Amino acid sequence: MAEHLAKGDRVSWKSHGGTAHGKLLSRQTHDTHIKGHQVRASEHEPQYIVESDNGGKASHKPAALTKE
Repeated sequence: MAEHLAKGDRVSWKSHGGTAHGKLLSRQTHDTHIKGHQVRASEHEPQYIVESDNGGKASHKPAALTKE
């Protein structure tokens, strides 16, 4: 599923408040920090950085994202 994702794609994911929607910003293949939280990522286990429609940024594993 996530192999077909590209920067700018509209995506959705499960959130504690229901389903969140936003756009994909980048494919992360090295460790980074978002909102004070460490994001562990590698070429073999990438994370995707997304921006929700309300402006928040988060990282998700590929399996957690659905292309809209």
